[in-house]
Amino acid sequence: MAQRISIDKVNDPRVDDFRDLSTADRRPDRPGGRGLVIAEGTVVVRRLLASDYPVRAVLGVPRRVEELAPDLAGVDVPAYTTSAEVMAEIVGFHLNRGVLAVADRAPQPRAEDVVARSRVVAVLEGVGDHENLGALFRNAAALGVGGVLLGPGCSDPLYRRSVRVSMGNVLRVPFAPLEPWPAGLTWLRENGFRVAALTPRADSITVRELAGDAGKVALLLGSEGPGLTAEALAAADVAVRIPMGEGVDSLNVATAAAVAFYELAGR
Repeated sequence: MAQRISIDKVNDPRVDDFRDLSTADRRPDRPGGRGLVIAEGTVVVRRLLASDYPVRAVLGVPRRVEELAPDLAGVDVPAYTTSAEVMAEIVGFHLNRGVLAVADRAPQPRAEDVVARSRVVAVLEGVGDHENLGALFRNAAALGVGGVLLGPGCSDPLYRRSVRVSMGNVLRVPFAPLEPWPAGLTWLRENGFRVAALTPRADSITVRELAGDAGKVALLLGSEGPGLTAEALAAADVAVRIPMGEGVDSLNVATAAAVAFYELAGR
C-alpha cells in the first residue's frame, strides 16, 4: 500500500524526481538524462499505476491523491501530498491537474513483437511534434491499431507532453523503432503486411478502398508539412488518401491517422 507523506518544504530532496519540469536541460523525462516517465492528472496517473512501468512516487494535492486511493492501495510507493503553491514551486509551474507520478522506463518490445500480434500497425516517419505523437497514440488505442513503429525523426513517445496528450495511452499501445530505414518497410512486407503510404497524391486510392482488401496493413504516416519522404513513398506498396472537400488538400497528421485507423481497424 502506498505510504502517504506530507511535504511542506520546496527543497525536500524526497521530491527531486518532480523538480524543474519546465527546464529543458534538466527535464527528468529526457531520454539522454534520467529518462523518467511522468504522468499528469488522475486519469493518466491511474494508467501509469496499472502499467508495466515501475512507479517511483506520486506527488499531488491531498484531494487528487485521495481520488487515487483505490489505485494506490496495491502499490508500494510513496504518495507525497502538499499544497498547490508548494507543488508549483517544485515542478516549476502551476499544475491544474493537481497530481503527478514518476516511473522508470520499462523494457520496450522489439518491432518483431509488435507486428506478431497486430493486423494493423502505424509506421511513423518524422513525426516530431510531441502533441501530434500523443494524439496518434490515443487514436491508435481507441480505434484498434495493434502497435506503432517509429522511423527516423520521431519524438520520444514517453516525453511528458506526449504522455499527457495521449491520455496515458502511450503506456498501453506497444511501440518500437523500425530499423534500418527504409529497409524495415521491406521487412514488414515479408511479414505479410501491405505497406500503405498516406498521402494527398491524386493517383492514390482511398483508404476505404484499401480497407476493402482483407489482410494486414502497415499504415505509413509522415510529418506535418513535408509529409513522407520520397524514399518512404517509393518503398510503399500502395499510396492511399482521404477524400476531402475542394480547396483542402491535407489534415493534421493525428486527425488523418484517426480517419485511416477507423477505416482500417476500427469499423
